[in-house]
Amino acid sequence: MRETQLLVVDTLATTVDDLFRKFGARKTARALLLALWRHRQMTNQVSHLSDRMRRDIGLPENEDRLLEARFSLWDLRL
Repeated sequence: MRETQLLVVDTLATTVDDLFRKFGARKTARALLLALWRHRQMTNQVSHLSDRMRRDIGLPENEDRLLEARFSLWDLRL
């Protein structure tokens, strides 16, 4: 099975050329830019993490949350 898969793989240039011919340059370029933008949005955002999780991975606590007066059981230090 592995040998069959190796024979099917095309180069990146060939694949992009096929996409251009099938869908056109604008649609292919738009899809590429959209995929790059989505990938950029998914990279390591820690703004949604709680202060407890931020401390666990060695990050400073979120300063915006320090101003809020919320109590959480996770913040208790036992």
